[in-house]
Amino acid sequence: MSEPKPRVLLLGDIDHHNVGSSPLTIECANSAPARSAYDSLSSLAHFITPKSTNPADFLQECQSGAFNGTKAIYRTFGSVSITGRIEGEVVKTLAESGVRFIAHNGAGYDQIDIPTCTAHKIHVSNTAPPALAAATADTALFLLLAALRNFNSSILSLRAGAWRGDPRPAPLGHDPSGKTLGILGMGGIGRNLASKAAALGMTVTYHNRRRLPPADEGGARYVDFETLLARSDVVSLNLPLNESTRGMIGKTEFAKMKKGAVVVNTARGGVVNEAALVESVYPLFPPSSSPFAFSWGRTRLALCMYVYTNILFSTHSALNTSQISSCGLDVYENEPEVHPGLVANPKVMLLPHMGTWTVETQTEMELWTIANVRSALENGKLTSPVAEQEGMI
Repeated sequence: MSEPKPRVLLLGDIDHHNVGSSPLTIECANSAPARSAYDSLSSLAHFITPKSTNPADFLQECQSGAFNGTKAIYRTFGSVSITGRIEGEVVKTLAESGVRFIAHNGAGYDQIDIPTCTAHKIHVSNTAPPALAAATADTALFLLLAALRNFNSSILSLRAGAWRGDPRPAPLGHDPSGKTLGILGMGGIGRNLASKAAALGMTVTYHNRRRLPPADEGGARYVDFETLLARSDVVSLNLPLNESTRGMIGKTEFAKMKKGAVVVNTARGGVVNEAALVESVYPLFPPSSSPFAFSWGRTRLALCMYVYTNILFSTHSALNTSQISSCGLDVYENEPEVHPGLVANPKVMLLPHMGTWTVETQTEMELWTIANVRSALENGKLTSPVAEQEGMI
């Protein structure tokens, strides 16, 4: 009698394994390989899903033995709403159930307690396909340009029926050419952004814990942290969130930046102290007294209020001399909540965590994660282990 197949716990959806799920994926040639890769795993393992819908119930389900015999987990960023952070008792119970591998679909893996997983001999992987770096760098570049050029103010003004602003237009923006971009975190995303920014005529500097080999710098210049803050016209955050980077950009760091600098964050919201950012970009009103704070959720009223706010702020020189002139954000400290002071500020360009939100990139990320699950089942190891576990046996 053959041994039963190992189980794989699916936490979250594999959205692009089904070619016919939408007209867009029907037309996307990359969807067929994702479906094929997903379907082929059925010969190696039996997929199961949790019945739980919240972290408390998930822990109880783990402790009930429902996942006994599970060898690997495929998880998505959104599955945190079901499981909570993968840490503590959850990790311990999963290990006791037989889990040895967690394949995480995403570059950032701050939702997983890596030291605890390592202590319980659970191997963790993340996704690092070229498409992920390219798509996130594209998003960072969009935010960089939007913030530099002050596009958001005029977008809001236009939607409110006031063209570029009435009676006074939005302030002039700035060209990227000749400006200095400082990249904090020169991994795959940072390097991709550096090459795109250089094509726009920007001078690129970067800071890492360790300097890259010259062949990997692509013409960017390595500087220390303090120098990057002081000399960059645009500071782009492209580093992982962990205990050493959480809140690393706060009031002190903003004060060290150039007057009128632009901040772009496509990494993780927790890297930035949002309250300090609001103070630095928007010093005139506390969030609770902003003309926008009470009404922004009601889009029509907010757009009308923009005209009033634009007139009011244009009479104050403090806005033009604030420490941070603008910022472009794709990630937030307490997603999906966004600090009301950011939402209220027309000079801040906001996206709802869309760095990799394309059919092509999502499909490639799923393929990458599925390949990690396959390698775990067939070879007993992951193809892209997280940095903290490289060399782990």
